[in-house]
Amino acid sequence: MSGPHDVPHHVKMATHDSMAMQAKPPVAGAAGRAMAWVYGKVIAHRNASFDRGKGVVTFDRPVISVGNLSVGGTGKTPVTMWLLQLLRREGYWPCVAMRGYGMPKGRGLESDEAREYLSAFSDLPIVAQPDRTQGLLELFSDEFEQRQVSDSSYEPVGERRASDIVVLDDGFQHRQIARQLDIVLIDATRDPFADRLLPSGFLRELPASLARAHAVVLTHAEAVAAHELTKLAARVQAISKRLVVASCRHHWAGLKRSVAGGQADEQLAVTSLRDKKVLAVCAIGNPDAFVQSVRQHAGGLAEAMVLPDHDPYEPATVQRIIDVAKRSGAQVIVCTQKDWSKLARVAATTWPCAVVRPVLEVQMVAGEDALRPMILGAAATEKL
Repeated sequence: MSGPHDVPHHVKMATHDSMAMQAKPPVAGAAGRAMAWVYGKVIAHRNASFDRGKGVVTFDRPVISVGNLSVGGTGKTPVTMWLLQLLRREGYWPCVAMRGYGMPKGRGLESDEAREYLSAFSDLPIVAQPDRTQGLLELFSDEFEQRQVSDSSYEPVGERRASDIVVLDDGFQHRQIARQLDIVLIDATRDPFADRLLPSGFLRELPASLARAHAVVLTHAEAVAAHELTKLAARVQAISKRLVVASCRHHWAGLKRSVAGGQADEQLAVTSLRDKKVLAVCAIGNPDAFVQSVRQHAGGLAEAMVLPDHDPYEPATVQRIIDVAKRSGAQVIVCTQKDWSKLARVAATTWPCAVVRPVLEVQMVAGEDALRPMILGAAATEKL
């Protein structure tokens, strides 16, 4: 492994101590705790205002929010995709509203999450802008204009359908929009009860705020011992007896490899990594679960390049990946689908070896029998 002076400041070479590297709070010590106290007061005041209904908009169709307590990754996108698939199977036509993190105004659909959704659902209606309320109103208006009016009923034009349910991506703190169901995700590898509010820790809100949620899903159940998962579920359940608590694992169902010439992606078995030396590359909020999965499936982990969440993968960073892959003798580069949404622009012939990304499937391991009817019940809420 290269020395520290060989690695750009925005790249971390992950080792067994990668979790410790990621656990440093934004502002440590007394200064961080003081700022967290002020932040907590601001959040409490804001929530009290929303509790009174001030500034809250209610749409004429159901809204389901998928959010979390902390900054960084919790496995939100795969769980939201699981939810979208469930709704579509039941005959609903959901749209997704998100912030479009890190993108200039008007370019939210180029954000990591939006690209990832569109790679899975090419026809998914997406709103990606900070003002999600305005974006949704514009989407509904556009859908309305594209429908033919026939007497007292609407008929779709061609294959276009009007969205009949809204899924808020990262919506727990976005309380300007009323919702029928609040689902909060907690990464089982990052106990929120052992964390602090920003910037002394990584929490947007304290666990007590789960009292206003309807369901909690503990993600990455595969990465912790069963007794730890049970303990965390019990602590969450103690906040409110009415909370539905479920858990899920993130399963690698296969691998995708892009083929030169614009052909369809090649589908590979996860077992194809068993005898390969692998370079793991990611720019996600909580990289440890990904690196751990790569380590589990690969014949050997050459190195892991952990970049800041939402890294743009500028040409210099891409070149760094190529250099590390060559130097380490990596036979395969493994990245997440979120990373590939940016790396896909690099010509296939540029890479020194194959670049693959896992096809993630969310598998509910507990609580689905209570969570599923709760979701479908919210979706069936009559228009207001």
